Amino acid sequence: MPAASLEISGLSAGYGPTRVLEDISFAADAGRRLAVLGRNGMGKSTLFATLAGQTKRYGGAIRLGGEAIEGMGSSARALKGLGYVPQSRDVFPTLTVEENLFVGLKGRPRAAIEEAYQMFPRLKERRRNLGSQLSGGEQQMLTTARTILGQPSVLLLDEPLEGLAPVICEELMAAFGTLAAAGEMTILLVEQRIQSALDFADDVIILERGRIAWTGTPAALSADRHTVETLLGVGGLH
Repeated sequence: MPAASLEISGLSAGYGPTRVLEDISFAADAGRRLAVLGRNGMGKSTLFATLAGQTKRYGGAIRLGGEAIEGMGSSARALKGLGYVPQSRDVFPTLTVEENLFVGLKGRPRAAIEEAYQMFPRLKERRRNLGSQLSGGEQQMLTTARTILGQPSVLLLDEPLEGLAPVICEELMAAFGTLAAAGEMTILLVEQRIQSALDFADDVIILERGRIAWTGTPAALSADRHTVETLLGVGGLH
């Protein structure tokens, strides 16, 4: 399916009685790349989990391609075109790489798995290995490829570079760039490697204590040293 817009309005959510997000509103136009930044514990991962239907929503609307999805469960949202790659990676450890990828096909022909191997040739080399036998970087490639095989119109990537070697980070970011350049999906990225996120994104939002504290472009943020220091806790960007 083609890239779709994602519109969030007045979203409040959390876990049980604990509210983490308050009155979140933003929009990502179809085919755009949005970086969601902020210090640890500010609600970034909770935002993505909420969009995927995995938290308690207290109020607000979520529209995917103009259609309200906030009342749908996680599986229904995925079928509507929302792809979610969580921070935990969620690889099936007792399945082979190829079996993991097969799960993501959503009824597409098995031959479509070759798309994953073209994006990440390393997975083809390891296709008969179990998920538990992969390195952290390979697991990230696998869970990302599995989600992309479902051809989502909006893709949520939650800290895909966490704990990975620089060479693997470069490989992943190159793959994300290829996806974005094709214009076939809207991509939202949570990432602690701020410069990598800014190099990738068209637009940026910063969360602070569960609320949006800043919105703008990567260029505007890079030039705003005060915001970078105050909201991201770093001394500057190159």
